[in-house]
Amino acid sequence: MFGERLFRARAASGLSMRELGVLAGVSANMIKKYEHNENMPGSAVLLKISRALGVRNEYFFRPTTIELKEIEYRKRSNLTKKALTRIHADIIDQVERWMELAALWPHFPVPTFTAPRFTTRRLTNYDEVEKAANSLREEWGLGSQPVSSLIDLLERQGILVIVTQADHAEKFDGCQAKVNGMPVIVISGKWPGDRQRFTLAHELGHLVLHHRLADELDEEKACHRFAGAFLLPASTMRQRLGARRHTLEVRELYMLKQEAGLSMMACVYRAADLGIISDQTRQKLFMLFSVRHWRTLEPGEACPPEETSLFAQLVFRGLGEGIISESKAAELLGISLSQFHRARKLESPDVDSYQ
Repeated sequence: MFGERLFRARAASGLSMRELGVLAGVSANMIKKYEHNENMPGSAVLLKISRALGVRNEYFFRPTTIELKEIEYRKRSNLTKKALTRIHADIIDQVERWMELAALWPHFPVPTFTAPRFTTRRLTNYDEVEKAANSLREEWGLGSQPVSSLIDLLERQGILVIVTQADHAEKFDGCQAKVNGMPVIVISGKWPGDRQRFTLAHELGHLVLHHRLADELDEEKACHRFAGAFLLPASTMRQRLGARRHTLEVRELYMLKQEAGLSMMACVYRAADLGIISDQTRQKLFMLFSVRHWRTLEPGEACPPEETSLFAQLVFRGLGEGIISESKAAELLGISLSQFHRARKLESPDVDSYQ
């Protein structure tokens, strides 16, 4: 157990055995022995290892162990294996803390995810995918307006959202998995908010559409359509842009982006999917985006990144209800006891930043 946790923490930090050994004052061979459970460090060495890896001592003896199942990374070709290992280690650490927190509660106040009840079992075209997104919005009581916090919505529906700050996390395009039957969606905290939101909605599409699509439908394309419809319903699009347009002003696309948290490019795709603009107009707008280099970086103020607060909220709620101690709360949040005391008294930044 200790060796596996040491390996994962070292992988997450990006340190080699030799580099960690230098920081801990032992040889690389000794680090290897620790990782293979052939030896255990003394308290002084353990403290140095913890500091070097940025974890508390308790991390190495955490009782909860989890296995991510049905894991699917949507990564870019230039993402190295080492970078992916660091991302994976960060995901495991955060999920373990969630599961340990849940195990401490007599009745954990987060519901079990329930698959939506679509009227059509088999979706045979992309318009039916659009209807499925509308059906889910209706089932969740969202109305037609944009969702202000997508992370909060998904977490309160029983979908665990992990925001990783691991190095190079901006180079992967999301991840979906399950742990103990609970859906897990992973995004990067280094992305702008519009990319985070689209990825979350896209992965939600994979979750609810899997095994429901006809063989002739492309699942990635279907999930793109689902994401756009879930984030920006057709009724809202037509209300903002009109039923039929010859062209679209880039300024109104920018304003729609700020309102819905959806990129300008995604808004163009959405307008074409709904027949508000023709495919020819869409191509003209794409050419304009290419000429102005907006495909890489859109103009104006970026959408603020989404944040997850439910975990920290439940830690403090558990503390207030006597379910967990201050020491356990600090450990779950990954901060020192002194940092926790300051956070508890509102004398330090928001504890969400420590996750």
